[in-house]
Amino acid sequence: MLIFGMGYTATRLAATLRADGWLVTGTRRMSGGNAIAFDDEVAVLTAMETATHILSSVPPMSEGGDPVLLKYGAAIAARADLWIGYLSSTGVYGDTGGAWVDESAAVGEGRRTARAEADLAWQALRQDVHVFRLPGIYGPGRSALERVAEGKAHRIDMPDQIFSRVHVDDIVDAVMAAFNGPAGVYNIADDMPAPQNDVIEYACDLLHRDWPPLMSLEAAGLSPMARGFYAENRRVANKKAKRLLNWLPRYADYRLGLGVCIATTKPSIANAPPASANVDQT
Repeated sequence: MLIFGMGYTATRLAATLRADGWLVTGTRRMSGGNAIAFDDEVAVLTAMETATHILSSVPPMSEGGDPVLLKYGAAIAARADLWIGYLSSTGVYGDTGGAWVDESAAVGEGRRTARAEADLAWQALRQDVHVFRLPGIYGPGRSALERVAEGKAHRIDMPDQIFSRVHVDDIVDAVMAAFNGPAGVYNIADDMPAPQNDVIEYACDLLHRDWPPLMSLEAAGLSPMARGFYAENRRVANKKAKRLLNWLPRYADYRLGLGVCIATTKPSIANAPPASANVDQT
């Protein structure tokens, strides 16, 4: 397996594959460890020659297209025997007003136009590409538990706002299931879209913390990126992946997922005392 972009999800996938006996090579901006530099064309093309599977988790540039396709797309397309996967985002669907959305929905109407263009470009590369559209990703070391423990969690007064999410290990399972499944586009999400407030409250309960105060979006002082998170409202359907990949999420809802996260998280998080009163806990 050659993985472009050894981020959180890709690193988790690589560890699982290596435990199963796979040889995994990944790229990063700079070489080091088991990773080679993305711009080292000789090393990347050499790894590609022996790869049976290629996955890209590299996000598109805000302007200018998908960096993997721009640099290596022709070489990937030329290998007819390769399994090809791309980690995309359910942000390509834009805002649905809280309605359910499946893979047949139009893309490119939301704020993630660059992502939508990259998603379509990977589909156009070859007919046998697997595209995985992912909602909010969480897992050990990267969940609402850490935000609560660090005093950075918010509860926003938007009662009708609904989000989908997925545990990182469910993404790993879906990608591996797709090794022997039909190509196409798949939503990989849990079974229970829910308000973000519900997730924060449950994380607080697990850590025995008080819930943060309910605030308006304006009063919360969120970054532009975080505010954009609340600009879209949708429920993501996952039935296609269940039907065609024989995939089922291990963590069908955030309660199961966070319950596992707290069992495997750092003791310093699980046992940390509440943040001091002068620290923003919204």
